[in-house]
Amino acid sequence: MPGPHNIEALAARVAELEAERALTLRLAQTDSLTGLMNRGAFTEALCARLKGAAARGGTVGLFVIDLDRFKHLNDTLGHHAGDLLLAEVGARLKADAGPGEVVARLGGDEFALITDNPEVARRAERLVAILSQPQTIYGRVVAPGASVGVAVYPTDATEAGDLQRFADKALYRVKLKGGRRWSAFDAELRDENERRRTLEAELRRAIPAGEIEPWFQPVVEASDGRIVGVEVLARWRHPERGLLAPAAFVPIAEELGLIGAIDEAVFEAACARAAPWVAEGLIELVSCNVSPRDLLDPAFSRKLIGRLAKTELPATALTVEITETFLLQDLALARRHIERLAAKGVNIALDDFGTGYSNLRALMHLPIQTVKLDRSLIDDVGRDARVSKLVGSMLHAARALGVSIVAEGVEHEAQAVFLRAAGCDRMQGYWFARPMPGDDMEARLREGAQAARPTLERAAERQRRARG
Repeated sequence: MPGPHNIEALAARVAELEAERALTLRLAQTDSLTGLMNRGAFTEALCARLKGAAARGGTVGLFVIDLDRFKHLNDTLGHHAGDLLLAEVGARLKADAGPGEVVARLGGDEFALITDNPEVARRAERLVAILSQPQTIYGRVVAPGASVGVAVYPTDATEAGDLQRFADKALYRVKLKGGRRWSAFDAELRDENERRRTLEAELRRAIPAGEIEPWFQPVVEASDGRIVGVEVLARWRHPERGLLAPAAFVPIAEELGLIGAIDEAVFEAACARAAPWVAEGLIELVSCNVSPRDLLDPAFSRKLIGRLAKTELPATALTVEITETFLLQDLALARRHIERLAAKGVNIALDDFGTGYSNLRALMHLPIQTVKLDRSLIDDVGRDARVSKLVGSMLHAARALGVSIVAEGVEHEAQAVFLRAAGCDRMQGYWFARPMPGDDMEARLREGAQAARPTLERAAERQRRARG
């Protein structure tokens, strides 16, 4: 039999292991920076609190808190200053928490609080007030303030996931209004949520049903207005709401991860429709936009080449439009995609050129054949001397690199005339033609309808006469 000393040693070791286990569990549930609960522990606590409220018929208020202008503080004073602020926020929330209230840091600059206090308005106002008080960091007084979104069980939702989602929606509305205030989930947000859920269900059905269809906008030669290509655009032919533009469904499709399926369906349908136009010499190119999310897929270019091989459209007739921001986001991945596509004969266009980055280095080192001047630059061209000079310089730089230039968003005669004179190669926009369904596009191509539009030469002559 073990002696008393052995029993005592064993008991001490068991107690030590239990203490270590408790510490490990506590650390796993604690945010290391603030000492508050972390997201995982908070979710468990919220579920438990809702279960208890259901048993006794009580209410639970959930407050989601997000600091205002936190990124600005990080950028100006550094991440260590940001950590000091987060630690102070955690301390203030912990010190202010009432009996039974649960406080957590969900991640980044987002915090949360659970309370049984039915006076949610007064509690939310207090949260905004205590987090708006100034703090001195590195000798600098900062007061970024906070936004608060509130949802209440069981009035707004009975499940923890829904309650968090609704509090987030209320928070987002506050952010849109400038922050430093609070908002509760209400009937307006509930109606918006229902519309979103309906739209989501309809969109999931619409993609396999073929309701998302390609439309085409002509791309014209700057020298004479002749249609030389088309840009593919998506439209949703909704069975009840009629034709919907991308703004009505693309944002939610991106959030739901459905944009890839939409791009694939529209791409294949567009290639099938436009392949005969290319074969007959009616157009030279078909231009397709690519979602940034698709571009971040390492297999994107291989998948696109595979889909293209299933169609009759030659690779040399396809132009893939990528955005400047993607080049900055992951230049190495962008290079792989661009070089792989270019090796197959696919043309690459840099879309939204001139929106702030104008990555000329990429044009020098990547096989990019075309840049598309963003419509925000085109708006005042030919009317504002400074904008005209800027665009002229960009055209000159692109020409020096041997890159073709397409201006999009051309809506007025003065814009078209200026761009042609400045050396722009091709254009598209409402002044030439609006996007149209495949049947209308084919009819325009076959009938030579572009000749019915005033040519750029005639427009330039009219302007010369007007100037006397």
